[in-house]
Amino acid sequence: MKSNFVKYIVFVCCVISVFSGTVRAEPNAAEFNQPEVKAFVITCKDMIDDGLYKSIQRRTNLALDEGAEYLIYEISTYGGLLQSADDISKYFILDVGKKAKTVAYVTTEAISAGAMLSVSCQDIIMLANTTIGDCAPISIGGKLEGVEREKTESFTRAAFQRASEANGYPSALLKAMVTMQTEVYRVRNLETGEFEFFETEKLPKDPNKYDLDDKELAVADDELLTLTASKALEYGIARQVVKDRAGVFEFLGKRDGVGFAGKPTVLEPIWSEQMVRWLNSPMVFSVLVMVAMLGVYIELNTPGLGLPGLVAVICFVIMIGSKYLIGMANWVEVALFVIGLLLLMVEIFVLPGFGIAGISGIMCMVVGLFGMLIKNPPERFPWPQSTLDWQSVTSGALAVAMGFTGFLILAWIITRYLPRLEFLSGLILVPAVPRKDKETPVSMTGPAGSKGAAVKVGDIGKVLSTLRPTGKAKFDEHIVDVVAEAEFLEPGTEVEIIEIHGNRVVVKNRRS
Repeated sequence: MKSNFVKYIVFVCCVISVFSGTVRAEPNAAEFNQPEVKAFVITCKDMIDDGLYKSIQRRTNLALDEGAEYLIYEISTYGGLLQSADDISKYFILDVGKKAKTVAYVTTEAISAGAMLSVSCQDIIMLANTTIGDCAPISIGGKLEGVEREKTESFTRAAFQRASEANGYPSALLKAMVTMQTEVYRVRNLETGEFEFFETEKLPKDPNKYDLDDKELAVADDELLTLTASKALEYGIARQVVKDRAGVFEFLGKRDGVGFAGKPTVLEPIWSEQMVRWLNSPMVFSVLVMVAMLGVYIELNTPGLGLPGLVAVICFVIMIGSKYLIGMANWVEVALFVIGLLLLMVEIFVLPGFGIAGISGIMCMVVGLFGMLIKNPPERFPWPQSTLDWQSVTSGALAVAMGFTGFLILAWIITRYLPRLEFLSGLILVPAVPRKDKETPVSMTGPAGSKGAAVKVGDIGKVLSTLRPTGKAKFDEHIVDVVAEAEFLEPGTEVEIIEIHGNRVVVKNRRS
């Protein structure tokens, strides 16, 4: 008995030894000679707009030039512009996806346009307790209803269907992220054992192939689909749920049988890209419009060319430059705007009155600015061609309207209250009040509370702007619109008033 027991112990030890040796002998990833691949992480945060699209393009091309085979797009956004999201989606599917493996890594939320970006990648991996979905289109300027809503939803559904076909996500679920009236059931395929998703009207009829009795309602017809990470994994939207970025590479390495060379490079937007995105946000653009118009208004009410005019020019340059950098403005629109601005300046500072040059300048500026609200090639007239174009124009026009409204309010405040403040009264001129004795009301301005608020024949002053033959001259504290007699006079020339007819003041060179 004791001898048999010893033999049994020896046998067990031998088995354990052999088994242990087998386990230790199992080769690791390196022993499998797994190929090493390069991976880059590209962050996609905050609002989705044209600035983000340009930034993603730049960083993706940089990664591809460095030999990237895996591109991990870290998604953290509540959405943004539909046009920009569609541009990025097409870029992922039609371009980048043919050159490298694209992976959306949702780190907080991928809502609305963020969901469109995510499903446009070949894989979605989600950090635990994050969310994805809810891509129903909305309008900044109002409510989308009727045909207008259906046109926008139809476009968005097509974009999600494109992603479903390209990357193998359940199309019924993606549609439910866009359209509220989509009821979706989950049904088990008895042949494969896998779950499939069907809209109510498209439910299969064959009970031998599908378990129709135990079908589950996945999405009700009165809700938009938004999934947590665990539900997204259960429904086949997410490939995996991980605890951190390292878990992403661990999952991809095991699934695809690859090893990642070194620590992945993280590509963040550069400061200039962030600045351009900030400048093109509707609120900032509104402020730029308001300040630019206010600068022009103050400049027209003060002598010479000073700080307000310079501020206005800077604002115009920033607006045009930022639109050009994100591809919204082409060279034709920029040229039109600049020509219009130059014509307006000629009308203000060179030519008398307000005529063809001024009207032409304003028209050129309006056309140029309108064109910058639509993304179009230089050879095409800037007119909205699609629902997305109209949405872009609407949001841009709303920003301009807000800026114009702010300008009107501030201009009224400045005109009404600024001259009453002694230490600021010199910043803006106010209409001078004519006196009754031998003095004729003319077109003139002067500091608030100034004395001698009128001019008369024989007064001596100096030319402020070149008289060609009309312009401005200063008499004591007042700026007067005058007409030179039979000659052009340069700034600084001493002039004398020789005639006053109504509001027409005629001057001559005092030395002639």
